[in-house]
Amino acid sequence: MKIETLPQAPLYITMHDADNVAIVANDGGLPAGTQFPSGLTLVDKVPQAHKVALVDIPEGGEVRRYNVPIGYAIKAIPAGSWVHERLLKMPAARELVGLPIATVKVPEQPPLEGYTFEGFRNADGSVGTRNILAITQTVQCVAGVTEFAVSRIKSELLPRFPNVDDVVALEHGYGCGVAIDAPDAIIPIRTLRNISLNPNFGGEVMVVSLGCEKLQPERLMPPGTIPLIDERNVADVGDNAGAKLDVVCLQDDAHVGFMSMVESIMRQAEEHLERLNARKRETVPASELVVGVQCGGSDAFSGVTANPAVGYCTDLLVRAGATVMFSEVTEVRDGIDQLTSRATTPEVAEAMIREMAWYDAYLDKGRVDRSANTTPGNKKGGLSNIVEKAMGSIVKSGSSPISGVISPGEKLKQKGLIYAATPASDFICGTLQLAAGMNLHVFTTGRGTPYGLAEVPVIKVATRADLARRWHDLMDINAGTIATGEKTIADVGWEMFQLMLDVASGRKKTWAEHWKLHNALVLFNPAPVT
Repeated sequence: MKIETLPQAPLYITMHDADNVAIVANDGGLPAGTQFPSGLTLVDKVPQAHKVALVDIPEGGEVRRYNVPIGYAIKAIPAGSWVHERLLKMPAARELVGLPIATVKVPEQPPLEGYTFEGFRNADGSVGTRNILAITQTVQCVAGVTEFAVSRIKSELLPRFPNVDDVVALEHGYGCGVAIDAPDAIIPIRTLRNISLNPNFGGEVMVVSLGCEKLQPERLMPPGTIPLIDERNVADVGDNAGAKLDVVCLQDDAHVGFMSMVESIMRQAEEHLERLNARKRETVPASELVVGVQCGGSDAFSGVTANPAVGYCTDLLVRAGATVMFSEVTEVRDGIDQLTSRATTPEVAEAMIREMAWYDAYLDKGRVDRSANTTPGNKKGGLSNIVEKAMGSIVKSGSSPISGVISPGEKLKQKGLIYAATPASDFICGTLQLAAGMNLHVFTTGRGTPYGLAEVPVIKVATRADLARRWHDLMDINAGTIATGEKTIADVGWEMFQLMLDVASGRKKTWAEHWKLHNALVLFNPAPVT
């Protein structure tokens, strides 16, 4: 990356020596006639984060950023011109054949030792960063009753249990009126099952059921699903041994009136709260972090500041023995060759290819392609198309070898850098990373979003200093200092790493936690709705 600047001077940023466009970095953009220190003069007014042609680009010529063609000029573009999506023809998607397979041998980095945080160790070996009672729901029908009960639990019971951080209802829109036996129905079912087992919930599984729904509690949480904790009743023996499933069924004859249902939920919740309250934080190595990285409300600065800093931090985490998930199929699809080449084995590369092919087919069913991903806000923030967006998104994965791949809704079974295949939708991706077992979330944004999750802390990273200034009580880290030259990518990457340890330990709260901002869980359901 090169930043051409003088104090208070016009500023543009290129990502590679071979690029023929750069992005304007100055707040508010720059007017036509502006001259850069290099001698380049703007032909047009160019908004902040949008591209300017560094040289004359002929009709049909490549427009290169990140040293890849992000488009082809539909007409001649003179040097100094504003280069936007209406001037570009998007390249075709890379075929999923003939890809480099496990060809990049990343130089081995020394382990990062001695870093710890204060976490809650669970019976299954996982570690939580928070101590939360989660109440699972089998079907949307019970959401109102559960919400009412949770409100009372928070006001009447939670103050008695100071070691419990929160009570959350795992509300969702699934459970009935769906083709429950369709092949793809396994995705939402295992997603909800694995979210219920997230490390931040301490193995305390409590379910509210209606009674007549298709997703019966026993199908959601089969025997043996819940690990045994202390001396709880055993639901089965042998290979299926596990804790007895705690279910409140609203249609049970014992419930006479609405308050009977609510009080039943509260009675059961109290038992779980007592066990959770007995848990204490203990010092654990940084290798127990399971971090999901994601971006939303992206702009052209995402791939310049925040995402490279996340990538640097990703490498630090992997060196510390931790687990990092990056996701968002459509937002890495155009860099598939970069991913398959970094796979540790051919099997890992082939798994990534299978996930991309599955998603290509899924989009094709809806008669759309990856180009449907980019939003009006992305374009207003300087991203011309999904190719450019993907090049900036993929850098969140850093440079470490990719050691594993999981499908939507699956649970992690290994450490290292993992590709978790998810849609790019912020809330669906976050939901699926929760199911995979993340205990900490990092979310970058350029346009700005109040995104948060009730189930894990979310560290928000602003790509631009102006966004960090205006949203000073929503953004946790200002990566815009990289663009202005005040800090390096490494500086912000280390800042992020240290903040993760503090947030994971409960020493600091994120702004999303402070304001109690959180998005709804959204299950990915590619199966039919009946």
